[in-house]
Amino acid sequence: MTMRIFYPFLLLIFLSSWVSAQTLPVGLLENVEDAYRRQQLLGKDSSNSSYMIRPMFMSDRNDLALDPDSSYSLLHFRKLLYSNPKFKTQIYALPLAWQQQVNSHHPYGMNDGSMVQAKGYETQISAGIYAKIGPLSIQFRPEYVYAQNLKFQRLADAPNGVYWNTPVTATYYNKIDLPDRMGNKAYSKMSLGQSSIRLNVGPVSAGFSNENLWWGPGVRNSLLMTNNASGFRHLTLNTTRPVKTYIGSFEAQIIGGRLEQSGFTLNRDPTVPQAIRNELVQKPYDWRYISGITATYQPKWVPQLFLGLARTFVVNRSSMGTGFSNYFPIFGAIEKASFNEADGNNAADAAEKDQYISFFARYILPESKAEVYFEYGRNDHSNDLRDAIVEPEHTRAYVVGFRKLIPVRSADEFIQVGVELTQLEKPATRETRASETWYSHYQVLDGYTNKGQVLGAGIGPGSNLQTLDLSWVKGLKRIGIQLERQVNNNDLFYRFAYASADKNQYINRHWIDLSLGGNVSWNYKNFILNGQLTYIRSLNYQYQWQAKPDGDFWNWNKQDVNNLHAKVGLVYLFQ
Repeated sequence: MTMRIFYPFLLLIFLSSWVSAQTLPVGLLENVEDAYRRQQLLGKDSSNSSYMIRPMFMSDRNDLALDPDSSYSLLHFRKLLYSNPKFKTQIYALPLAWQQQVNSHHPYGMNDGSMVQAKGYETQISAGIYAKIGPLSIQFRPEYVYAQNLKFQRLADAPNGVYWNTPVTATYYNKIDLPDRMGNKAYSKMSLGQSSIRLNVGPVSAGFSNENLWWGPGVRNSLLMTNNASGFRHLTLNTTRPVKTYIGSFEAQIIGGRLEQSGFTLNRDPTVPQAIRNELVQKPYDWRYISGITATYQPKWVPQLFLGLARTFVVNRSSMGTGFSNYFPIFGAIEKASFNEADGNNAADAAEKDQYISFFARYILPESKAEVYFEYGRNDHSNDLRDAIVEPEHTRAYVVGFRKLIPVRSADEFIQVGVELTQLEKPATRETRASETWYSHYQVLDGYTNKGQVLGAGIGPGSNLQTLDLSWVKGLKRIGIQLERQVNNNDLFYRFAYASADKNQYINRHWIDLSLGGNVSWNYKNFILNGQLTYIRSLNYQYQWQAKPDGDFWNWNKQDVNNLHAKVGLVYLFQ
């Protein structure tokens, strides 16, 4: 039955013509991606793309003039170096990108790909070439990252905070590979970056890639795939543009890939007392296999609506079998009851896999120049349909958002208003049934990460985020402000509070980041500039709290800190 899923793809390969498969890497030019998405709100995008499966491919998007001052299209993001029509060969130079950021007090930021969480100065440089030889395409775009990685007050160092030298915290963080500092010296790394090699026929592409993926409609966060972590090596079978059928348009991607460890785990952290480290389950020196599928559907009868789903499984390579179901568990049952057979083998096999599933939708209102979207996900199976109906909130997380364009002086200028809410904190069902924090797992002990960063929502496990964005936009140009309130890992906070004999000291002690930032994106001739300056006020940084002698828990010495996050990026187009 599962092989039937591949039949439409195989048919398309044999019946379609060759296409270009150059991509616009996720996050490299956020203003360009955003400009294309805005075209849809204005009713000017004929691609029918959902913009919920990225990276974007150049196919069928070259007719859009993104900027009224320069008529940019995706064709401007490569320069022809060599062409041989006889052998159907072209070689192009890809844009040169230089990203830099600075954090003054402690690490801050997300959705920056191969960059890492670090204090001080950090830079990322990327460039490359794209070659097309008949149906074969090669995109070689490596990335180099350097981070000053200065010392800062970590969770382990926080006085009166949540200490590492407690079994509660150490056991919690032993279920995920998420170091708060990548070692104790400067960090540097060269990677394949946004590179790929593909066979492209019609709207279908198959091959090997190291590119970042983004699945879902979210702007700031998405539950399963974002550019928060480094890209990972994976085999992919995907559409490069919507496939039109009698009932509507479809997009899809299937992947199988390799996730790597950071090398900086609790078992090797000298700040964790040896007695605590001895109690921890030892993490295997092993990579993890990830399989994933995502698909979107645009109904013919409701062309403004896009529906989607995504599912992933992660398993330690040493725990994998060799059958089809081991490499593609994404096609297996969704109900947990289906795994609980008499011999228990399937149940044990399911427990060794870290499963995520999400459903999402995006609805466009061209008359109002607006869109609404949401994503709802779970990190564990429902036992059966009854369980899903009675407690749909168990292990859930969600993203919900709204954006609107308000016309101003001229027809091509707008005020863009955006609101997005992300909730990863466990629901109340944690009081009555076991559940894991999002992105952590009790058997796949490196969790849902690659090289020490979360693959999904950049706010991280157990966290919540509320975002308000106000911007003036005109083509690729943008000037705006962004206000955010981030709750840092409430799951850890409550777990530690429940284990405490004096729960009163945890009232009003959550670690909250309040931020106010300004951002700008501007294009001039061959250059595209983006900048961001954000002030962060961290309330109860690292959950710190100091009581006053009177013992009144509403009257305490606040342990708040200030942080400044600055980011500047420059892209040069070889036109």
